[in-house]
Amino acid sequence: MEQKNDAVQYDKRMARRFRGYLPVVVDVETGGFDASQDALLEVAAVTLRLTPSGHLEPAASFIEHVLPFEGANLDPKALEFTGIDPWHPLRLAKPEKDALSALFSPVRAAVKASGCKRAILVGHNAFFDLAFLNAAVARCNHKRNPFHPFSTFDTVTLAGMAYGQTVLAKAVKAAGMEWDTAQAHGALYDAEMTARLFCKVINDWQDLGAPQPWLESAEEAPRD
Repeated sequence: MEQKNDAVQYDKRMARRFRGYLPVVVDVETGGFDASQDALLEVAAVTLRLTPSGHLEPAASFIEHVLPFEGANLDPKALEFTGIDPWHPLRLAKPEKDALSALFSPVRAAVKASGCKRAILVGHNAFFDLAFLNAAVARCNHKRNPFHPFSTFDTVTLAGMAYGQTVLAKAVKAAGMEWDTAQAHGALYDAEMTARLFCKVINDWQDLGAPQPWLESAEEAPRD
């Protein structure tokens, strides 16, 4: 597993920020658009944390390369688009269950360190990433999925509201950040840029003077 920002400190005030959920940005690269039939090939996650001033920032990044499950569909057009060779030995790809276990472990640790009860997936067209994640979890009967099964934060909606843009590259540019086309459509790069976009929208809204009662205490997160 590729990892960045190894020694990360999390602020337990996060438990009050999103009702006990830790936002974790996820991006997947796949062999098509059908989560039930097409292969999951890459999955990346970026955990978020609060700064001392109460702003959001990316904390740690993780990526796993995944072997296609038995019988998985691999659309040649999707592979051409992503540039992924599913069988290349240097990918060091893992079976789905092993890849999910390796990715979920640091996410669960971040949830605990933040005082939260669960992770909530943040994505650009989040329904797509969550569908592939949930399908892989179901296929391998994974029992330790830290993500909420259906709730998400979608940066398409947030970027459309804030900048009038719904395409990730255009939204990132509209937010005043650089976009590297050469790195795009890799799960790790797209997840990290989505994380930066999400943090900027949330932080800018907060800086407009929105009430911030969640900053005043590190009490335990609400329990449904």
